[in-house]
Amino acid sequence: MIKEKQSKHIELKNIKITDPFWSRICELVRTEVIPYQYEAFNDRIEGAEKSYCVSNFKKAAKVAAALREGKKSPTYPVDKWQYNDENSDKDSFHGFVFQDSDFYKWIEAVGFSLSNHPDGELKKKAQEVIDLICNAQLENGYINTFYTINNPSAAFTNIRDFHELYCFGHLTEGAIAYFNATGERALLDATCRYADLICETFGREEGKKRAYPGHEITEMALVKLYEITGEKKYLDEAKYFIDERGKRPCYFDVERNQETKDGDHVYEQAHLPVREQREAVGHAVRAVYLYSGMADIAKYYGDEELYSACKDLWDSIEKRKLYITGGIGATAHGEAFSFDYDLKNDMAYAETCASIGLVFFARRMAEIYPDSHYHNVAERALFNNILSGMAEDGKSFFYSNLLEINPEACKKDSRKHYVSPVRQKWFGCACCPPNLARIISSLGEYCFAQNEKTIFIHQYVGAQVKADNADFEIKSDYAENGKAEIIVSPKKAINLAVRIPEWSNDFSISCPYEIKDGYAYIKISEKTSVSLDFKPKAKLIKCSNRVRENVGKAALSRGPFIYCIEEIDNGKNLQMLRVNPDGEFLKDGNSIIADGFREKEDSALYYEYKEAEQMPVKIKFIPYHKWANRGENEMSVYFRI
Repeated sequence: MIKEKQSKHIELKNIKITDPFWSRICELVRTEVIPYQYEAFNDRIEGAEKSYCVSNFKKAAKVAAALREGKKSPTYPVDKWQYNDENSDKDSFHGFVFQDSDFYKWIEAVGFSLSNHPDGELKKKAQEVIDLICNAQLENGYINTFYTINNPSAAFTNIRDFHELYCFGHLTEGAIAYFNATGERALLDATCRYADLICETFGREEGKKRAYPGHEITEMALVKLYEITGEKKYLDEAKYFIDERGKRPCYFDVERNQETKDGDHVYEQAHLPVREQREAVGHAVRAVYLYSGMADIAKYYGDEELYSACKDLWDSIEKRKLYITGGIGATAHGEAFSFDYDLKNDMAYAETCASIGLVFFARRMAEIYPDSHYHNVAERALFNNILSGMAEDGKSFFYSNLLEINPEACKKDSRKHYVSPVRQKWFGCACCPPNLARIISSLGEYCFAQNEKTIFIHQYVGAQVKADNADFEIKSDYAENGKAEIIVSPKKAINLAVRIPEWSNDFSISCPYEIKDGYAYIKISEKTSVSLDFKPKAKLIKCSNRVRENVGKAALSRGPFIYCIEEIDNGKNLQMLRVNPDGEFLKDGNSIIADGFREKEDSALYYEYKEAEQMPVKIKFIPYHKWANRGENEMSVYFRI
């Protein structure tokens, strides 16, 4: 690792987003999504699956109060992933065992929102939530409604499956975001008490559990806690979790009294020590959360071997396992990565959370070394797969983001039981909606970075920014026309490094520059205006012929957007459409109109080969993230050419 190349993202409080494209989405999250999700956590969305978050914390607070008074509470089973009115007592925990984490992500989104938009009413609601969480904390610092309600003595007895450390990770990130926005410490102090318990419980020392999280996120959360508190034991604990993962015998088997076999625990990325992992495997969200933590530890400890593993894991994703929309996770079985080049369009999982985690990983890798590959992928995920996860009114959501949908197949093909052709009001397992709210609310932290000598523009989001060595403003027309103007007021001589998007084959920059690793470096010594024009145009994108499903097909892109076709614009049976690659591609508002053909429907199931009858048609494309906002209908990203 080259120390001089390392950077740190600019803090959200120093960024005011003014972007014409993203401001609308950020405002939607602030004014609609965050309030809507608060109602969902209180189980007040008609027709939506119940969350149980608020009711669980109320129950846990009562148990915690009873325990403080030396009273006993009834115990309930802790043997299932999901509890509901049919399979559990009304006074027991309800929901999935990781239900607390959704609440914590909401607090994090609120913290990010309050950083730039003070809102007394929202803060009051958040404070009520925080009081509820703090009241549910046990005397030893433990916070987890599942075990506190059902059986406190069973805490930390199923590290692999029941998500205590995962929930702690989201609690930590929520507490930090809220503290950064408001300066109020109650939740942060409660989190530190819980972190202290974790440090006392897990480690290599005699009497501690040599365990590590089943579902990762604790690792990068502990790094953040170290950054905000300066307590090195939190950083060391994160390193311990990274170093211990995958060692033999596997703790997940030790706590079950069983033998570890080769190939076990791929799902949790515990099949090998992390420095030996070179292929992205297993549950995709867990994987990218782990890889983000690995990158943090590699950076802080100067660990070249760990950094090398991170680079190989990144390449495994980007070069062999990434959907064109920025989605990852090709199979519903285990919500996991599949084998190389297995990227089925109509069976994709491409969970919203997984793309968000990929952006986390991208930012951390770029902060170790600024190569444009990382933020090219982050851009693809942000503009496409992540935005697809939320409806344009902010009140319904996708969990999976497929690249091809036939509504009839969703209803009649049992293999597609997880596929919905329309967004849902909420989910029993609701990890994606609050995750989406928190990344959109913190968008600025993924756009800009700095070190002593250089300011990095990773994403062209219009904003006013205060950096250590300069103030700068980005006036952006990037989403629409690929243009941006950067006005830099330096406090000393610096470099401005601007990313050259992978989709731009022809660009202009108004100042002298030198390109290195996909960034144009410009020397700035006085107030300077830099004009950028990346000249987007409609392009057909072919997929490797190693991806069997896409042989003979292409996708359409323009600038950062991937496009798709929908039945509502082009009629049923989208597979009968063929785009003329030599025809015109005309931009029409948000849409692109392409020349193409529609084949005549065959009357027989089989017949001797002959050229298909076809007629010329105009084919309408819309940005992928806008699909399914006009009702249930067919959709496809890839099409025949």
